[in-house]
Amino acid sequence: MSPESQISAAPEAASPDLARLTVAAVARRLGIAPGTLRTWDRRYGLGPSDHCVGEHRKYTQEDFARLLYMHKLVISGVSPAEAAKLAVAHQPEFAPNELSSIPTVDGHLVTSMYRASQVLDRTSVELGIRAQIEKSGVAATWVNLLVPLLCLIGEEWERTGEGIASEHMVSDVIKKVLGEKINVVHPRNQVPVLLACIGEEMHSLAITALAASLAELDIQVQFLGARTPTEAINEVVRRCAPPAIFLWAQLPQNASIDVLNSLPVVRPAPRVILGGPGWAGADCQGVSVAEDLASACREISLALGL
Repeated sequence: MSPESQISAAPEAASPDLARLTVAAVARRLGIAPGTLRTWDRRYGLGPSDHCVGEHRKYTQEDFARLLYMHKLVISGVSPAEAAKLAVAHQPEFAPNELSSIPTVDGHLVTSMYRASQVLDRTSVELGIRAQIEKSGVAATWVNLLVPLLCLIGEEWERTGEGIASEHMVSDVIKKVLGEKINVVHPRNQVPVLLACIGEEMHSLAITALAASLAELDIQVQFLGARTPTEAINEVVRRCAPPAIFLWAQLPQNASIDVLNSLPVVRPAPRVILGGPGWAGADCQGVSVAEDLASACREISLALGL
């Protein structure tokens, strides 16, 4: 099945029984191919658990929560095998009927952008991202377009060993476009929020999306980017006393508790927020953990009293 046909189906209508979803429905909501879901079922045991005699097996709300978690880990750079181990052990915390609030990916748009990326059409990719941000904002564009697009490119590379040039080109365009959105003219917070990738963390797309999303809320940030030394983080904390500190670790080897323990004591005490799959399973006390971009924005807004 071609990438174009994998996700081009129109979104299905909302159903009153959102707790039981078909393979096609889950694939559309995650923006991945049905074949990928079947592979995850066969290879890792992350399949639908609901079964009625005479019917196809369907995904329960808990099944979907684990798949959503797996999907986030994979797009963040965790290998599918390792992501599956974490997803199987994941304890979902969905509220009743929360599936109805999960956005459906625009398969046609993702397909169009994927085609452009495969022929390295940088202009079309950049124009498409800019247009979607203008229409829907940074956060929605990240969730509904950029993450599914990067997933498709990653799946192509895993399947064929090709597409690394497309991934680099798209990532560079995303950094360029989102980077332009970070400056805030009339900030609501006098002291910037600190955002940093810790350790040797090179994966900074997600934290760049967070910085741009906060800028849309008129929240200014001190964005230190990839591979931020602990000394640099501590210097900003001592000199500026940021109201919130967001530390991103995509890979487990970069999720260092030592970085948390070394943070200087300042008044007022900042809200420390951790983001990224690298923190999964880490024993972190006295800090908040953001599962996704939306929850990171909420945690930071709470720290600012907004």
